[in-house]
Amino acid sequence: MTPLEAELTAALAESQRQVAEFRQENELLRRKIDALVKRIFGTRSEKMDPAQLELFMAGTDPAEGTSSAATGDSLKKSPAVAPPASRPKPDRRPRLPEHLPIVEEIVDPDVVLANPAGFRFVSQVVTEQLDFVRGHFLRRHIIRRKFAPIGNPEAAPIIAPLSILQERCIAAPGLLAGIITGKYCDALPLFRQEKIFKTRHGICLPRQTMARWMSMTAFWFTGIYKEIRKGVLADGYVECDETVIKYLDPGHGKTRQGYLWVLHRPGGDTVFHWFTSRAATCLEAIFPADWTGTIGCDRYSAYNSYAVARNAAAYGPGFAIDLASCLAHIRREFVDSIAEAPIRAGWIIRQMAHLYQLEETLRNNKSSPVLRGAARAVVAGPILRRLEKAIFLFIASGRHLPQSGFGKALQYASNAIGGMKSYLNDGRVEIDNNLVENEIRGTAIGKKNFLFFGSGEAGDHSAIIYTIVTTARRRGIDPEAYLADVIRRLPSTPATQMHTLTPAAWAAEQKAKPAAAPAAAAPVHTSSAA
Repeated sequence: MTPLEAELTAALAESQRQVAEFRQENELLRRKIDALVKRIFGTRSEKMDPAQLELFMAGTDPAEGTSSAATGDSLKKSPAVAPPASRPKPDRRPRLPEHLPIVEEIVDPDVVLANPAGFRFVSQVVTEQLDFVRGHFLRRHIIRRKFAPIGNPEAAPIIAPLSILQERCIAAPGLLAGIITGKYCDALPLFRQEKIFKTRHGICLPRQTMARWMSMTAFWFTGIYKEIRKGVLADGYVECDETVIKYLDPGHGKTRQGYLWVLHRPGGDTVFHWFTSRAATCLEAIFPADWTGTIGCDRYSAYNSYAVARNAAAYGPGFAIDLASCLAHIRREFVDSIAEAPIRAGWIIRQMAHLYQLEETLRNNKSSPVLRGAARAVVAGPILRRLEKAIFLFIASGRHLPQSGFGKALQYASNAIGGMKSYLNDGRVEIDNNLVENEIRGTAIGKKNFLFFGSGEAGDHSAIIYTIVTTARRRGIDPEAYLADVIRRLPSTPATQMHTLTPAAWAAEQKAKPAAAPAAAAPVHTSSAA
């Protein structure tokens, strides 16, 4: 071969190598675009029909074919869960709730109203409707009368103390509760509430004034917030996650990224924390220095850094902080990449489906943590060990590029699957972090409407109010009624009694009260022309 031919041959080989790399890169980019389009425009649910898995897993794939003996799992369709026995249908509920007050509107013909003596009443036809009277403003006068003792003219007059949050504040508890509920429950930003008050009620309430009221209320709620936080951390097991919310940083002319860190105690309450960063130092501020327990989380590096530092500084046997992985995050990666490796990804997803089926059975039976731990040791343990072994075998095979969707799913799973041991060893630990992610949804709608916090300090105030409101909603109580009552009682409640104002205590207090009978309204008499 001449030097020219050798040079051309080498150039051809280099060109073919570059073409292969470009094709590979093009395929990876195409899959990323498909995943992005599916995430934006596709369905958000991650549930998959078992029949769909059968389609992916049917047949053989020469590139990744594997038998049931090799995987340790039969490809036969698992038997469907037997449908519950048919129950007798309960009696049909009334169309309208019985506890609502009734306003009677009597409509008589015009000829009868003109000559009542010429007619006699025979019968009546009642048409029932559901009506709504929108909220209205009113001026509340708090009259505190002064008294002087008889026979002692030198004594100073006495007067009842004024129980309000701040002197010369015109906002009554009901108004403050309504504004808080509008923003933090109904996702109505203050500028929208300002327009509603002005256009529908003729009341001018600048949003700057309402923002100061929110800061004032958050300050008074701090004691209740600390009581809720204490209860969340008391059990030694929490789920943790964080979400991005932008905030204004004065002097920079633009928004910056802040984070709401959320702690949720499964079966208990939720507490929000605000930080302007996402570093591991945030976790050091969230958890007390002497706190030990299990944190359910994703694979974000800050959690691992915090756990390593705490465990290295801990004294005595065992770990101070144990991290429990989230199976939903592991599963999500394989669901997104099932088109690349239908047989292997389908098999992995099916193993996880067995685990979720076990959890559903335990949840329906309301099993205790002890029973959950025993059932997981017998049923879930072998599945997780088989799953872990298969993941490492798939990685060792070298058939999947590390930058491909399935390759990234395998790598993420290999790092996270070890954290599922907490799920096996502790019956309190949930299989995933979906509970805490559900608690974040209320803030997701809100930040789409108000876009950002007005300052970093406003983030602290919002974290406190979000904690109060979210906990009240979890307790099944009306947030507005709870807030109005608590704001009214806060000025006269000592700091040592703040535990009596938490949503849990308030709900128990309301449950113990006898139900009040609704007051009937007077009938309204109108003519048929009305």
